[in-house]
Amino acid sequence: MKFISFKHDNIDKFGIIENNLITDLTGKIGAASNLKELIKIKKIKEAKEYAKINPGSIKTEEIEYSPLIPNPGKIICVGLNYIEHAKETNRTVEENPVIFHRFPESQTAHMQAIQRPSVSKSLDFEGEMAVIMDEGGKHIKSEEALKHVVGFSCYNESTIREWQRHTRQFGMGKNFEKTGSFGPHMVLAEDIPDYKSLTIETRLNGEVMQNAKLSQLIFDIPILISYVSKAMAWRAGDVLVTGTPGGVGSKRNPPVYMKPGDNVEVEITNIGVLSNTVKDEIIHQ
Repeated sequence: MKFISFKHDNIDKFGIIENNLITDLTGKIGAASNLKELIKIKKIKEAKEYAKINPGSIKTEEIEYSPLIPNPGKIICVGLNYIEHAKETNRTVEENPVIFHRFPESQTAHMQAIQRPSVSKSLDFEGEMAVIMDEGGKHIKSEEALKHVVGFSCYNESTIREWQRHTRQFGMGKNFEKTGSFGPHMVLAEDIPDYKSLTIETRLNGEVMQNAKLSQLIFDIPILISYVSKAMAWRAGDVLVTGTPGGVGSKRNPPVYMKPGDNVEVEITNIGVLSNTVKDEIIHQ
């Protein structure tokens, strides 16, 4: 089953989607009002059972998608986690993962616009797998890390390259409003027996720009979960964005940046397709 966050009749909701029909779970399972709360109260099983006896009635054309977890406590991102991406950026593989943070305000959703900011035209795509965490706590052993994963989704960790390069820290280039697209839904970890066999692909206006296997991650998901947990506790609904393959637009000759009117897709086999158009930021005087 696939979990989704959305707006319906201008109300924030979440539910389970099957065959383009959504079962609204808002307030139905332990009074959880969003997906993060459902994960926190550990009621995924009850939600699945509810959806089996309450078939979906809301059509996808009636909704507006929201970021899968609109209100995560933290979004932990990983840089330079595929060999080809490290090579194209002329960076060496680090001894430890390159970790940085996104803020929830930087997110957008499936079928919503990725926003090119007014201060730069260097808006680049980064297709990545997102890992949605349970209440894991600190000091998680890598061999036990996957027990704390609730599910997987797609993430376009779009980046303003010009601003990313202002300093050695990535943060400013990674946190412009409506640049990090998250969705379209969460597939439960129990339904993905071997995530390493999955393929991730990014397409810009139908042209394949990135393609890789999840098995090509330099620092695998259990290692990342364990490493981060040495410093901070994993909480329900936290998000781990695992890194992008080679093929980013800024390292092409000539560079290829996203522009208004473009369509960008991130697809992960057995998970789904995250689709966005690109629009310019509108500055309100």
